[in-house]
Amino acid sequence: MSTDEIVIRDATEDDHVSFIESLVSAYRQYAEVLPGPVWEQYESGLRASFYEGKPIARIVAVSKGDIIGSFQLFASSEEAYGQPELGIHNPIIRYLAVSPEARGKGIATLLIREAIKRTHSIGAGRLNLHTSDMMASAVRLYERLGFERAYETDLYSGEVLVKGFRLELNEAALRL
Repeated sequence: MSTDEIVIRDATEDDHVSFIESLVSAYRQYAEVLPGPVWEQYESGLRASFYEGKPIARIVAVSKGDIIGSFQLFASSEEAYGQPELGIHNPIIRYLAVSPEARGKGIATLLIREAIKRTHSIGAGRLNLHTSDMMASAVRLYERLGFERAYETDLYSGEVLVKGFRLELNEAALRL
């Protein structure tokens, strides 16, 4: 599969089942490292994410009619997490996912480029996201693409530190 075969588009209501199954499949690797009840709660949150909240957009990467990646873009920390006190007043990527069989092919980078494009199109100068050390390969990708730690936006999910990152939409970021 080449990235030329990938279509990046808004998810539709008809995509909801495939969107959710692709999302859960992408995150299922964490079932092995999280305690059973924690994974069950996490999975439940993933499944509910298509219906909860009011993202700016739900975006999918599609290859040969199948959803192989996705993310949701929220306007601020209030919309993304119900936490206005985090002080993030620009878009936030949540639930970035790439199906296990599609990994290593640049799909996550394509999705992040779309998030940058959408963020820039609404006049915002920064894009944020959160992740944890458990997602080491994602952290490496974000750092390679120019995201920097935003310590002031860190939060805790139970006992886990969820690290904040931000990308200033400068010329380099807009060329990704």
